Amino acid sequence: MTSHFTPMAKKTKTADPSADYMYAIETNALWRVYKVGAHLEVPALRGINLQIEPGHFIALKGRSGSGKTTLLNCLSGLDQPTSGMARVLGRDLMQMNDRQLTNWRREHLGFVFQSFGLLPALSAYENVELMLRIKGVRARERHDRTLYCLDLVGLRKWMDHRPYELSGGQQQRVAIARALANKPQLILADEPTGELDSSTAREILGLFQSIVREEHITMLMASHDGLVDEYVDMILQLKDGQVAE
Repeated sequence: MTSHFTPMAKKTKTADPSADYMYAIETNALWRVYKVGAHLEVPALRGINLQIEPGHFIALKGRSGSGKTTLLNCLSGLDQPTSGMARVLGRDLMQMNDRQLTNWRREHLGFVFQSFGLLPALSAYENVELMLRIKGVRARERHDRTLYCLDLVGLRKWMDHRPYELSGGQQQRVAIARALANKPQLILADEPTGELDSSTAREILGLFQSIVREEHITMLMASHDGLVDEYVDMILQLKDGQVAE
């Protein structure tokens, strides 16, 4: 049975009218089975069916080993599903080769990780701008977009600071600015508040909520954090590789 999730009434939003797809994320009978040795098979995803409309902030919750990170990897094209369909932002990922997936991620996706993933030798500005250099954006546009993203996360005053000169919350804000640099339509976040105290986690979750609304982005966030329930539009509960109704 397909799981079609509708946002809670108090947070209902209209999908981005500029999108040329009905669902930001759509899967059908999505399986990911890992082979261990010659004979053992371990299913991480067991027939996931999802239909998620654009422009919402979604939490993906479940115990360790429930399949959260595997699902994020399959939806980003970083991992190849064993079978089924995964259509993200209107593209069937199963029909794309590695080069096409790499280009597609660079153009349309943003990533935020628990460990921040910043380059320690680069300043906050340089960490964000690097993503635009990789994309081949011209110098003036790179500069303007980098400052815009740092403004969005409230870190323009710290743009010349390197990661070790910033707090954990500030580092995660730089990581968010970096994820926004390429103007993504979808952000995938894996435990982004896992290394933050509760007060800082609330700040980051509030920032995510504002960004989704103001930038018209879809965000799917894997998390164990109970605080996320107050900020998201919907919660998907994973258990043993399946979505629990």
